[in-house]
Formats: sequence, structure tokens, C-alpha cells
Amino acid sequence: MRNLYERNGELNFELKMNGEKNLDVLLKSMKPKLYEGEYVFCSVKDFSHMDFQKIILCFKEPEGFTLILKREDADKLNVGYAFVAAWIELTVHSALDAVGLTAAFSKALADKNISCNVVAGFYHDHIFVETKDAPSAMIILNQFSQ
Repeated sequence: MRNLYERNGELNFELKMNGEKNLDVLLKSMKPKLYEGEYVFCSVKDFSHMDFQKIILCFKEPEGFTLILKREDADKLNVGYAFVAAWIELTVHSALDAVGLTAAFSKALADKNISCNVVAGFYHDHIFVETKDAPSAMIILNQFSQ
């Protein structure tokens, strides 16, 4: 949802966050979705030569740009990478200021010795786990909604 507002005589739009904040509702309705394929974490100084549509995530850090790419795209671009992962999206629209969701599912995964790297998008949380752990992670995450 976008809201129109005026600032210094100019009309502007801002996105309004309407995501779920209630932890019980979030946990029961997170409905994890496992994407096909393998995804990798890369660090590059410049990505201007890359097709931006193929970049899953770009985050600027002091050392360079962290990218998450499909493994096949990183291989085609000859970009080095670490951590080959499966991508799980929590399909519930969680509010960016919701409290406890990441703690709850990361603890459940950690209790089974599954490492997870979490990215919060505007609408959904995204979890990257080692590819070998994806089936177990999906079982654990789906147990929240039972």
C-alpha cells in the first residue's frame, strides 16, 4: 500500500508496511517454500557487468558487494563463491518490526545443528541453509504450523 503525503511543498509516496506482527500468527502461517536449485554467496567489487535480474540479493559492505546468485549464474560469470545453499522463503507477509520470528525458527534449526543465513525482505523472510539440510529444515519449519 502506498500513501501520498506532502513534504516541503512536494507530493511524495511512501510504502506502508502492513505485515503481520503477532508471533503466534506468524509461526502458524509462515508456510515455507523451497526454491529449486542451488544458491551461492559471493563478494565482488563491481557488478555493473552482471544482469541485475539474475541477482537474488545485493548488500553493500565495506569489503565489497555481497551477492546471492544461482550457482549456475555464478559459474557462468566465473564469480567465486562460498556456501552453497538452498533457499527457503517464509511466505507469510511479516512486518519488518515483528519481534521473535527469526529467533524462533533459527533456534529450532540450530537445535538440529542446521545453520541458517537469514535475509529480511520487505514482505517475506528468506532462509538459506546448506543444500543437504534443506529437507530437514522444511520439516522443522512446517512443524510450526501444526
